[in-house]
Amino acid sequence: MAGKRKNNPAGSTNSYRGDVLRVLGALKVATTDQIQRIGAPHLIFRHADKPTPSKQKQARTASHTAALSDMRKHGLSENGGSTETGDSLRNLTPKGLAAASYELRRPVTEMGSTARGAGSSGASHPMAVNVTVIALLRPKPNLAKLADDPPHVQAAAQAAVDATDGIGTIASYWTEVPLPATGTWNAPGKGGAQADLVLTAPQDGVPLLFIEVDNCHETAEELAAKLEKYARFFKRKVKDSDGKERPMWRTRWTPPADPGAEQPHPPVLLVFNRIGERNPNRTIPRLMELTRHLWQGERDEVGHHVYNRKVPIIATGLNQLREHGPAGPVFVRFGRSGPQSLLEAIGNPRLDAALTRARQERRARQERYQAQVRQADQERAAKQEAEREARRPVCAGCGARFTDERWEATQTTDWSTPTDTHPRLCDGCKHAAVAAAREADRQERPEPLPEWAKGTPFLRYARRPRCTECGAAFTDERWQAVERTGWDALPPEARPTLCGDCDRRESTEVEQAWATGPQHQEQTLPEQKAESRWFSRFRR
Repeated sequence: MAGKRKNNPAGSTNSYRGDVLRVLGALKVATTDQIQRIGAPHLIFRHADKPTPSKQKQARTASHTAALSDMRKHGLSENGGSTETGDSLRNLTPKGLAAASYELRRPVTEMGSTARGAGSSGASHPMAVNVTVIALLRPKPNLAKLADDPPHVQAAAQAAVDATDGIGTIASYWTEVPLPATGTWNAPGKGGAQADLVLTAPQDGVPLLFIEVDNCHETAEELAAKLEKYARFFKRKVKDSDGKERPMWRTRWTPPADPGAEQPHPPVLLVFNRIGERNPNRTIPRLMELTRHLWQGERDEVGHHVYNRKVPIIATGLNQLREHGPAGPVFVRFGRSGPQSLLEAIGNPRLDAALTRARQERRARQERYQAQVRQADQERAAKQEAEREARRPVCAGCGARFTDERWEATQTTDWSTPTDTHPRLCDGCKHAAVAAAREADRQERPEPLPEWAKGTPFLRYARRPRCTECGAAFTDERWQAVERTGWDALPPEARPTLCGDCDRRESTEVEQAWATGPQHQEQTLPEQKAESRWFSRFRR
């Protein structure tokens, strides 16, 4: 503990120093009160019982004040002046920005500047930007950290939790982001703009939103010129890492693209803070006329507008935004009548509804087509099944129809598969017929084996065989002839399943067929030449 006090004399903890790095890394300059509201909103309810607002602020910001004191000792933060109300401004040093890049998980090159000197004139514009971030963010207190507090504190915190949600986290916001019309991101040239805020929260339906905060000091013409710079930046194309040209803003931010929807430029939100002499109610109509070519869409034949390559411009007041949040109907999009929520204003609800209807109709047509295909397949299958059932054989014995296995067995035509012995009988009738035949065969030939077969260890036929042609029983000689086995036996009979008479008749028919065939016609041999005389003389 002594070591911790030596490193951090103010007694700050890592969590509160992390809050300071994240908030100042995103906002660049802020008061301790703003850091506390974003980093630890539960402290607002814990110290609500203090007698005066100043004592309440002092109590709830004490932890972050200690963190800033320790960070200033380590060279991470510094005092940056004070606001018009006397609150001290804090900002990070270059070393602090490097540390904040780890907390925000951003490259150091995208952290921006240290905002030194922002408080020299009261920092009215940075403070309005910070209030806009808090109004959009709407931080929720952590109820687990208030578990030991009184019931009325927990009830107040629960009411804040149940209120409408904000958009994103502090890591979703960038401040003072250059939008170079010429040059590069790190070295922007002349003619570009600088966004007060950039919001990326695709998880909350806002993939990319540029925010301009006006304290009502600028005229409509000045705001129109700034929006022209936005449009110029959106149209700028550069080569991406794959060598193809793309809009420059897409090389840093990649909002999800719907191939069936429109492809507008990113939306720009104008937040008017009424502390200047300009009246937004008169500035906005004039600004709409000056920038009509930037935001006006084209009416589709269906009835909605399409905003391809157009800049959606939305306007709202800071007081209304703080009261209702981004979900409240306090946003007015140029070209539309009536206030909307932020998600409705930056989107195209009519086009989304039309696309949804088109997808539903297309899905319904596909389902109807699939149903028709399934019905046609079922009808075709039923017809084929009916035709097959009509061809199914009927047992000649019992009249029952064959099963699929029995039908397939009777239709077997493979040379290696034996032909079924009873193709017109079902399985039951076949088994009965085979059993009856065996019993009849057993009763017809009860005689014992002949003398020649008794000494034979292996027999082809255990009983006297019958001719497969005429059905007559084999004689002893024929039975013995077809049973010849062993190495010294004569060549086996060519037709061992036929009796002697049928075998002789089959042999005769085969010989006659070969004798009458054209391949066995006699061929006339050429006459032998007579021996020459001189050769015969030597033979004498």
